[in-house]
Amino acid sequence: MARRHASRFTIVDSVPRFPELALLFAGLVLGTPAGAGEPPAPLSATDVAFIDRVTWGVNESTAAEYQALGRDRWLELQLHPGPKDKLPAAAEAEIAALPIATKPTVETAWALTVQNRAANQIQDPELRKAAQQVNAQALNELGRQTATRSLLRDLYSPDQLLEKMTWFWFNHFNVHIAKSDIRTTIGDYEEHALRRHALGRFRDLLGATATHPAMLRYLDNAENAKGHINENYAREIMELHTMGVGSGYSQEDVQELARILTGVGVNFLPPDPNAAPKPIVMGQSDYIRTGLFEFNPNRHDYSVKHFLGHTVEGRGFPEVEQALDILARQPATATYVCRKIATYFVSDTPPDPLVQRMTQAFRSTDGDIANVLLVMFKSPEFANALHAKYKDPMQFVLSAVRLAYDGKVVLNTGPIQGWLNRLAQGLYNHPTPDGYPLTAAAWNGPGQMAVRFEIARQIGSNAAGMFKPPVPDAVERPAFPQIQSAFYFNVVQHTLSPSTRTALEQATSPQDWNTLFLSSPEFMH
Repeated sequence: MARRHASRFTIVDSVPRFPELALLFAGLVLGTPAGAGEPPAPLSATDVAFIDRVTWGVNESTAAEYQALGRDRWLELQLHPGPKDKLPAAAEAEIAALPIATKPTVETAWALTVQNRAANQIQDPELRKAAQQVNAQALNELGRQTATRSLLRDLYSPDQLLEKMTWFWFNHFNVHIAKSDIRTTIGDYEEHALRRHALGRFRDLLGATATHPAMLRYLDNAENAKGHINENYAREIMELHTMGVGSGYSQEDVQELARILTGVGVNFLPPDPNAAPKPIVMGQSDYIRTGLFEFNPNRHDYSVKHFLGHTVEGRGFPEVEQALDILARQPATATYVCRKIATYFVSDTPPDPLVQRMTQAFRSTDGDIANVLLVMFKSPEFANALHAKYKDPMQFVLSAVRLAYDGKVVLNTGPIQGWLNRLAQGLYNHPTPDGYPLTAAAWNGPGQMAVRFEIARQIGSNAAGMFKPPVPDAVERPAFPQIQSAFYFNVVQHTLSPSTRTALEQATSPQDWNTLFLSSPEFMH
């Protein structure tokens, strides 16, 4: 047991002063493997690693559920969760108190659009600036609420795989929160376009993102119209969302898809019940408005297109549905998506035989994501790589908080959002459509390690503001990290290498011990 003295852990530049941490840092940089010690029954080291990989991080409560159900039944429930959240009451109450959980997105968007237009029309520069700042603050608040809801689910939902795949798909179909008015719809995008389909059919996921205002704003398809073609979304949907670079499509296919997507856009203005009827023009009956999504036939190119070897007759929005069907069922799409999933869960260079079996499952089930994941999780390649995959910042931070505080529900996710931003993987904050990298090279440099060690110290030393409600004059509630629990001594410590155990034995306080553990090579994988 660590001796109990005040912590003296510091980091200067990228080199830790603490000698035991220097040992662990060397292990991380040089790729020292985790120990293979056998823990006592009922959970093995393989069980712990399996849970850690499928979830946002192993902790005592998740391990207890896994132990009670057995691996196969637990995995089945992860792949096929129920329709409702099963969060702790305190976490449910926090989410229920967020306006985004109760107020329809469309009403919020209408109000903010009207407010913003009114602000821009104010003649006095100072008053106009003040009104615009009020609108910007409202948008920022929507982003904060979305991140809060997402992180509470990540930390406490028993449906861990659903939450982890929601993040994966957001990264795959990335949008940047800072562009335009995307903050208005970011919560709805994550909730309804991504989370709802995260373990369902890829075609449904593709269609939900292709008609969501957040995506149409981000990749400029809201500006795509006959005579004013914008190819941004057409290019990215093929390059990043479906087939992948070098998969056989041509620039002509991009151009034809852009023409198919003309008229697919948004309308953030509330309907005017007093507006006079518009004159009927060609295709006017094809007009679609659902929430903030709009298909405007007046902006659509109704000519015949030739896309990926298929003839697409000009008939309005059904052209879009046909194009998405074609893309979702391309063999290249199955391979590209499956390789990316395997890269995220298995290895930076996933074995080709595994990718091929996942691809076969994808194609034979018409893109059933849960089935593809089952093939991967049951594979020998997944089992053999359980200790190899390096944690990205999201996995590192969430797994640390989940282990240190387990079921104690945080009252303020602000510190967690701050840590992710410091580690350059902030929620909704990647500016380009390719999403954050999924390989270790992006996250294991010395500078990144130094920041991780400092964050490990903060999480391991105190609650860092996580239990101080984000309201004026709030008082932080006492909360202490509990890593050296019965779960640690009975299970986790047996997964540690001798060098890590030696370093932990030299800790001079519980805070130092926590910092060393959260900075160890085993915890980083």
